Amino acid sequence: MAEAYPWQESLWQHLAGRPRHAHAYLLHGPAGIGKRALAERLMARLLCQKPEGLDACGQCKSCYLLAAGTHPDNFVLEPEEADKAIKVDQVRELVEFVVQTAQLGGRKVVLLEPAEAMNLNSANALLKSLEEPSGDTVLLLISHQPSRLLPTIKSRCVQQACPLPGEADSLAWLAKALPDADEQVRRDLLVLAGGSPLTAQRLHGQAVLEQRAQVVDGVKKLIKQQVGASQLAEGWNAVPLILLFDWFCDWAQLMLRYQLTRDEEGLGMADMRKVVRYLADKAPQHKVLGFQDWLLQQRQKVLGKANLNRVLLLEALLVQWASLPGPG
Repeated sequence: MAEAYPWQESLWQHLAGRPRHAHAYLLHGPAGIGKRALAERLMARLLCQKPEGLDACGQCKSCYLLAAGTHPDNFVLEPEEADKAIKVDQVRELVEFVVQTAQLGGRKVVLLEPAEAMNLNSANALLKSLEEPSGDTVLLLISHQPSRLLPTIKSRCVQQACPLPGEADSLAWLAKALPDADEQVRRDLLVLAGGSPLTAQRLHGQAVLEQRAQVVDGVKKLIKQQVGASQLAEGWNAVPLILLFDWFCDWAQLMLRYQLTRDEEGLGMADMRKVVRYLADKAPQHKVLGFQDWLLQQRQKVLGKANLNRVLLLEALLVQWASLPGPG
């Protein structure tokens, strides 16, 4: 049975309590807030032969088959490899499943995640099934970046926003999920995760706070000219490239914010506040803006899995970072 997260309760009541279900839902929102668990819970409820209230019974033949991963009327579509595209041949298999008759005599349910992993051909191959699904079929699409979806995909679904949980709910859940971590660690993880509690839990497992401490120490030494850009770039091999760009984008934004507002409370996490304020005071605003534009362009390439030379890219980043103070 999929986990029922406390911050989803009102959303669950709204979704599961519908008198009639749509043929397609698009569950969208930030990654790491439990959209997959919500979709799996709804999938179980839709396939259950003897639902109890708003939940699946967990005891009928359908529930047992679903738990075993052998339900004949359930189809899960994901990329064949992590971070790769969903291929058009995969979608064609889904279309073949949709036109078949349900073997247990009830609904057929499709779960597709992430929807933005479909390329143009894959998305177009899905359109007819979204518009006119065969029989009693419900398609559950999950998207972490709905802006990347074709308008024709979004228009054929009931769009259900899944918002971030509040900070109190997230911290309460993390206290149970990470009982050995102290409160400040959990708060820092939640900030690094952009408020997504499940992402915070995952980052903890990846030792991201230790990686961040290494990066912060390095950028401080770079500004003091105690270490070179090449040495730092080669020493950060274990740190995911997207994390590095996320952090530098965040620091650039915080510099600009401070330059505009002089708000001491808006300097971000404690580990970089003094550096952000120093650079905001020393760097011309046009240089910070140019640095931010460059960062965003390179971040898009990283997200797009472009063939990049990691060390050279990081060297270029660090050279610009070190040159921010002073005229330009």
